[in-house]
Order: sequence, then structure tokens, then C-alpha cells
Amino acid sequence: MSLREQALVIVRQAIVSGEIGPDEIYSASALATRLGVSNSPVREAMLTLVNQGILEPVRNRGFRIVPISEHDLDEIGEMRRMLEIPGVAALVERASDRDIEALRPVATEIADAAHSGDIPVFLEADRRFHLGLLELGGNTRLVETVARLRDQTRLYGVSALAEQGTLQQTAPEHFEILDALLARDVAAVEAVMNRHLDHVRGEWAATTPAATAAEQAERAASS
Repeated sequence: MSLREQALVIVRQAIVSGEIGPDEIYSASALATRLGVSNSPVREAMLTLVNQGILEPVRNRGFRIVPISEHDLDEIGEMRRMLEIPGVAALVERASDRDIEALRPVATEIADAAHSGDIPVFLEADRRFHLGLLELGGNTRLVETVARLRDQTRLYGVSALAEQGTLQQTAPEHFEILDALLARDVAAVEAVMNRHLDHVRGEWAATTPAATAAEQAERAASS
């Protein structure tokens, strides 16, 4: 993994976990110092996130998170259901037992991180699990599209959910997905994936801040 890729992982996790807030402007150098990484890879990572629609540049000041509305979340959730559920269900026919079982240690990482409240590890393992599942289908564009949708969701409430124990309740669903695939039960796969994605749009994204009209006007004036 290159330094840019490493920085991208760190910045993405900081955004998703809420360490990088939606109401602040960050320079690449200040953010690099805050995250304990080098300036150049962080700037490259932030430009990558600009291209993905997650950050936007603020002239002569740095970068800030693009706000996301409830309507945006509804659209993202709908697209994820349309793509991920059939994508994972198709693995009933396409993936071998060995390839499915290879993701069980990742599900264990998710469960352990949920139990300990280690949000960065939880988020990284959760991302690796779900994208790893889709990779078994062999459709690179599907994986890339879902990865962008996951990043755009930006689960600002995940820290509070860790404190409430909600992550511990949802973590076992990763094992359920694997078990349903191994049982070659399409209906069970679809049911658990539906339930799992409910958490993303419901509990996980419920506290995501959206831009007000005044904030949007201010953003337009400063860009």
C-alpha cells in the first residue's frame, strides 16, 4: 500500500468516525499534523476524496466535508440495496465455501472491535468484509461503486453507537451473512442483508448533519 493509499484510509476513517467534523475547514498540513502522517500523501488523499464528492476545496483555506441531506441518504441507501443485496445473493452460486470462510476472521475482527469500542478497527474491518464479499463476484465496477456509496454515507453517529453498544448488536450479522451463504440459502442471505443495511440508513446515519439553506449560501460564497 502506497503512502497516498495509507493516508486515504486514515482520512476516510477520520471522516466516517466523526473525528473530522462537517463544520470545519482543514488544510492538508494541519490535518496531516493532527493525524500524525506526512503532508503530501494527505493532500493527495484529500484530492482523491474531492473527486469522489466527499470533500470540497475552499479557496485559499483548505478542504471541508460536503454536507449530506436526508434525501441523499435515502438515495444512497436505495442504491446500496439495489447493488449489494443481489450482489451478495449471487455468491450463493458463484463463491466457493473456501472463499466465503476466508472472510470469517474478518467478521471476528469486526465483533472484537465492536466489543472493545475500537471504532477505527471496526470501520476498516467492516469495509474490508463487505467489499471482500462483493469481490468474490468478480465485478470490479460493482465493488468500486459500492465503496464510493459507503464513503458517501459518512456515519457521523458511529462513536455514540459504540458507546451505546449498538455495534455489538449488529456485529454478529456478519457471521449470519456467511452462514447463509454457506447454506446456499438465497432468501436468508437477502433477509440478513436487508436487516444489516437497515442499520446503516436507520441507526448509523440517523445523526448525520445536513446543510441548511444558510449554510449552503455561506459555502457558495466562500468557495
